Amino acid sequence: MSACTGTGRLVRLALRRDRVQLPIWIAGSVLLLAAGAAAVADEFPDEAGRLAAVKGAGTSPAVLLMRGTPVGTDLGAVVNFRNFASMLVLAGLMSTFAIVRHTRQNEENGRGEMLGAGSVGRYAGLTAALVVVGAADLLLGAALTGTLLGAGLPADGAVAFGAATAATGLAFAGLAAVAAQLFQSARGANAFAATAVGVAYLVRGVGDALGERAPDGIQVTSAWPSWLSPIGWGTQARPFGEEVWWVLALPLVFLVACMAVAFAVAGRRDFGAGLIPDRPGPAAGTRLLVSPLGLAWRLNRGTTLGWLIGSALFGLGIGTLGDTVDEAMTGNTGVTELLDQLANAGGATLVDTFYAAMMNVYGVLAAAFVIQALLRLRSEEAGGPAEAVLATSVGKVRWVCAHLACAAIGATALLVLAGAGMGVADAAVGGVTGVGPLVGAGLAQLPAALTLAGFVVLVFGLLPRLTVMLAWAALVLSIAFGLLGEIFGLPEAVRDLSPFTHVPPIPAAAVTAGPLVALVIAAAALTAAGLALFRRRSLAL
Repeated sequence: MSACTGTGRLVRLALRRDRVQLPIWIAGSVLLLAAGAAAVADEFPDEAGRLAAVKGAGTSPAVLLMRGTPVGTDLGAVVNFRNFASMLVLAGLMSTFAIVRHTRQNEENGRGEMLGAGSVGRYAGLTAALVVVGAADLLLGAALTGTLLGAGLPADGAVAFGAATAATGLAFAGLAAVAAQLFQSARGANAFAATAVGVAYLVRGVGDALGERAPDGIQVTSAWPSWLSPIGWGTQARPFGEEVWWVLALPLVFLVACMAVAFAVAGRRDFGAGLIPDRPGPAAGTRLLVSPLGLAWRLNRGTTLGWLIGSALFGLGIGTLGDTVDEAMTGNTGVTELLDQLANAGGATLVDTFYAAMMNVYGVLAAAFVIQALLRLRSEEAGGPAEAVLATSVGKVRWVCAHLACAAIGATALLVLAGAGMGVADAAVGGVTGVGPLVGAGLAQLPAALTLAGFVVLVFGLLPRLTVMLAWAALVLSIAFGLLGEIFGLPEAVRDLSPFTHVPPIPAAAVTAGPLVALVIAAAALTAAGLALFRRRSLAL
């Protein structure tokens, strides 16, 4: 038996397990890119509008930090500027989560030991994971290329866009393979790999923000930090600009180097162990851990703090764009109409409408945080810790409510920090919107996030084994129906199914209490139904 015996069967098993998740990642990325390309064509129908937008963005370090460098003023170049960096991040996250799921998670939950008892070689699991994720990255790149070709964009740029996205995903797949060997838990490996994606994005952003601007105000040459980041390598391919094909060799070389390290470590470490063992906790627990709420906070505090820091920094970055948006986009009816559609506002100033649209994004982020926090319920139930907790005097309802309280408090803090950061940055660049209105705009998004939280609790009580899939599907559909429904031309009855549709577009419009109260009532009803169902069912271990 060789070290790779059984790889083919493990590939089929991994494909069977990922028959839903990977297609959702790929289809979601394709839909986002298709919507982004359509939005650019709608906003900037002529060269003059695109030139004004790119020039305004190229002079703002904050825009370069968030989006990357512009590569031109034709339609494809603006599509690249608006969507390329986010596609690279999605490819990186898809790859890292899938690699860890089929390697370290299998070892942690005992599945890998069971498989290894058969005719399976030492390297078969890692090889199968790399094969499946590599195929998914190539399929993602091909799908994105086809989407851009279908939008009528040049073939060279579309191929470069898709190839760079696939190559970036492969680079992070290699990094995740190393992380799976280093850490003893899937949570630790996922946290390391996801942090690496965020750091790579930030390093790329710093390099772009410090780049050298050409006299025409359009072209920007990235500074050296961009070349230290796998995401920076992808953006340096410059799709729809002067395509630089040789750059795509860098992520592939990085993949090969990471694979060499991962296989070397996998051949020497003990099965189930990592080079970096889990840090043992203190000998005695704190008073906080004697209550379900304290335990829920202890389990979620790392994730919560990461979300809070990210939201504050993102808010500061968005707040610096108000003046740029006002100067660069005034008079562009396409931009105004699109922002009105995204924010469901009309007649307000361009800056207020822009902030209202951005607050919708923060509402989505808050909902994503709440869903991630509440899915801890399912992992605790399936993995066994919940059984030990519920064997004490802690009741089922009290246990769920503790996690729900942590999720709600975290989402509230996220929205407050986002609004405050946006308001402070806006005031620093001479804006007049103010911190108070923007904090209020953030808090107005909370009922929509809580409605989705109620849905997660309902699904957890009714269909526990489908909780993860249905929770994320609800978020995707809420975005598609609510924020993008008017752009896609969906009927009003369909758009009203999304909680985001009913959030008032503050600060572009006055607050209306009716929709917010209705969302709170809906959230409470869904939560109550979920708690009642969970109280009556047996644990799904």
